[in-house]
Amino acid sequence: MNSGNLAIDHSAERGASRQVGGTERQAGGGRLTAYLALLKPRVMSLVVFTALVGLMLAPGSLHPMVAIAALICIAVGAGASGAINMWYDADIDGQMLRTCDRPIPRGHVKPRAALIFGTVLSFASVLAMGALVNLLSAALLALTIAFYVFVYTMWLKRRTPQNIVIGGAAGAFPPMIGWAAASGDVSLASIALFAIIFFWTPPHFWALALYRADDYRNVGVPMLPVVAGKAATRRQILIYSLILIPVTLSPVALGICGVAYGLGAGLLGLIFLAFAVQVWRTGDDNDRPARRLFAYSIFYLFALFALMLGERLMAGWA
Repeated sequence: MNSGNLAIDHSAERGASRQVGGTERQAGGGRLTAYLALLKPRVMSLVVFTALVGLMLAPGSLHPMVAIAALICIAVGAGASGAINMWYDADIDGQMLRTCDRPIPRGHVKPRAALIFGTVLSFASVLAMGALVNLLSAALLALTIAFYVFVYTMWLKRRTPQNIVIGGAAGAFPPMIGWAAASGDVSLASIALFAIIFFWTPPHFWALALYRADDYRNVGVPMLPVVAGKAATRRQILIYSLILIPVTLSPVALGICGVAYGLGAGLLGLIFLAFAVQVWRTGDDNDRPARRLFAYSIFYLFALFALMLGERLMAGWA
């Protein structure tokens, strides 16, 4: 074999090596993306934000590094419970349009690996919270994870149309955890923050369930539109929306928020109610009002807590 052929052969080998290396890097990046998706990052971001607001509104103060550690623990705990939820619901996720692209149904993560991943992160987040922040916030974080996994995911979701009403408590705990991290206690004010998310959850999720009812019906999950019908669901959305508005004003009555938040929350709540009335008045064949309410509800909750945070920051600067 002459030198020219050797040069060609080595060039081919180097090209093949680069191709294999690129494929391995791509596969590694794909695995990382899949494991990140298990943590439900969009849900996690809202969880962390509401926890931050609870932490900022609470009396007392934390060293900035301790506060960051608390928020990281809450984020990891929320993501861990999401991963375990995906492990348990993998059988129905693959059959639903909304969830069929999740990592386990797509075959990007094995179910056993997702369970181990979520379990390890759950224990790590709680232990780190206890060691770095305080025991009360760690206990509340453990309760949140356990409630989401065992009460909502494993018990309520496939057994009762009240799954979202009761199970929504899991998503309402983060501001209370943030409050406990900063103050070391649970007060009526932190319960008010809990109540806002608790009463927001049913109209938020039932709006989604209205236009995804076939998904839930096909997998046997007894969401309210499947069990009671869409008309009853629209009525319940309106009732919970009417309850939600005064609940969002409770922080003003308790003195943890001021007039600026109260005015903003009132205006946002009236818009929410207007969307809920549209849903209530529409027919079963029109999904657009439910889609609009669902989209607005996400913005609504973020905006409420952003108003709380902004008002507190402005008071601090003043």
